[in-house]
Amino acid sequence: MTVMGNLAIDVIDGAPPTPGGCASFAGVALTSVDVPGRLVAMGAERDHALFDDLAEQLGPMLHILPSDRTSSFRLDYTDVDHRRMYVDAIGPVWGAAEIEAADPSTTWLHLAPLLRTDFPAETLALLDARGHRIVYDGQGLVRADRVGPMVVDRHFSPELLRHISVLKLAEDEAIVVADGPFDGSTADRLGVPEILVTYGSEGCDIYADGTVVRVPAAWRVEGVQTTGAGDMFTACYTAHRAAGEDCRRAVELASELVARQLEQRLRTGSVRPVLPG
Repeated sequence: MTVMGNLAIDVIDGAPPTPGGCASFAGVALTSVDVPGRLVAMGAERDHALFDDLAEQLGPMLHILPSDRTSSFRLDYTDVDHRRMYVDAIGPVWGAAEIEAADPSTTWLHLAPLLRTDFPAETLALLDARGHRIVYDGQGLVRADRVGPMVVDRHFSPELLRHISVLKLAEDEAIVVADGPFDGSTADRLGVPEILVTYGSEGCDIYADGTVVRVPAAWRVEGVQTTGAGDMFTACYTAHRAAGEDCRRAVELASELVARQLEQRLRTGSVRPVLPG
């Protein structure tokens, strides 16, 4: 599988900048599954040094493309379950030239947009035409490309959904997309073959083939920040689907990985993922 998304500079609770974006968290998923994996990320060359440790850990698995800017966010936690987010800088847009430079060769492709403009509908159409099965993080539907306090709304292009095989939504994103409780009628309206709605420690709903199945979380981990948990979950899910697992088993394994990583955060006090070995 291949993961593609922008690098991000995260400032959490006023601490010094830390590596963010899906590439900073997805590596733990790719190294936990016996399936060929690759991460392609994009950010300004002047900011690449912040990701040197990540590049050293992941080695040739990670390929960073240069761009004219890097996504940047501030995250202020009021408690471990609630945070305020601010967009300090809007990242680059993935177009035909960037796809050519990334040249993904795997069938399964996890797109990890940070904002709505990261992967336009035209880019998804291009990737679909190349034969990729696209797993898309739903924050790319609801997060507006606006500097300042994070704005979420339903003003996404329906064209984005035409080329997606799997859509993953966190609970708050699902509410925005549905304009209320997310249910089977919403899933039918969106028309994506496979939709995952995650509820943290309450588990995950899988919408597929006109049915919905609740998969319980592996185990409850409380009192810890969850930055990057969605990235780890979706990357792990995609990796296991690429390895041949069905939806339910892939959700179970992704939930276990996230629970282990959150427990590690409790022990270390750090949000940086711990790679196997």
